[in-house]
Amino acid sequence: MVTTPGHEIMIGYDGSAGSVDALDWAVREAWLRELPLTICHAWTPAYPALTAGAAGTAVPVPANGGVDPAYEQAEAVLAQALRHAQAADARVTLRPLLVRGPAARALCEQCGGADMLVVGSRGVGGFAGLLLGSVSLQVAAHAPVPVTVVRGRWRPVPGHHPRPVVVGTDGSPGSQAALDFAVDEAVLRGVPLVAVCALSDAPGVFGTARAIEGDFSTRIAKVQADHPDLLITKRAEEGAPRSALLAAAAHGQLLVVGARGRGGLRDMRLGSVSLAVLHHAPCPVTVVHGA
Repeated sequence: MVTTPGHEIMIGYDGSAGSVDALDWAVREAWLRELPLTICHAWTPAYPALTAGAAGTAVPVPANGGVDPAYEQAEAVLAQALRHAQAADARVTLRPLLVRGPAARALCEQCGGADMLVVGSRGVGGFAGLLLGSVSLQVAAHAPVPVTVVRGRWRPVPGHHPRPVVVGTDGSPGSQAALDFAVDEAVLRGVPLVAVCALSDAPGVFGTARAIEGDFSTRIAKVQADHPDLLITKRAEEGAPRSALLAAAAHGQLLVVGARGRGGLRDMRLGSVSLAVLHHAPCPVTVVHGA
């Protein structure tokens, strides 16, 4: 396998069913991009970092496999992930990474050199009724690279046409970055691209729908000119953006959105539309932060 120096896909793995599904998705993505896959597992010591000594003084407890069972368990979880990924596709180069600390913080700190960070929709320890776990939400909001939350269906169905990549765009910097990312994904997978623009997403300003639609058409025309072999379907919808995106995603294999659109507050890391699709999309969702 030929890999690109300095690039990789990273996945956060905790042994949950969701992270196993995410691992399968990440293995496929790494193969498509011809990149190595780093499998990151974060662990927390079973005992406090300090404990009382015989004379009442605080002494450190070494965090190694001979002392802390949490470390041994973490090694076992990571080894399980490596075996699973190797069995899924032996062509992909695998890099194990064991990090001490809270999972969300560890993933955000470690993924800076990655092309993408992949997580499951929720991991171990989450409530059964949760649609999205706290780690997935935190990394989608704060990771410095595109984050894919693997949920819903994504595996190819034999005998059926491959489902398209769906992208939401409203002219915001985040949506332009999302469009660029979605184009690359559609080309890699050899599938059509469905570009969705919700014209109602013009907060507090009358008469901007036509301008948004014009900008949308211009952007898609440029993409089509740059990628003449890519089949692109434009969908300018009158309804709310979250409804339009979820409806389009029902027939897609991946939904790509910007972190926040035109209506988001400047300091918000994730907008309401991004949050809605992360919780309810019927397929994996990639969140791309704009410049």
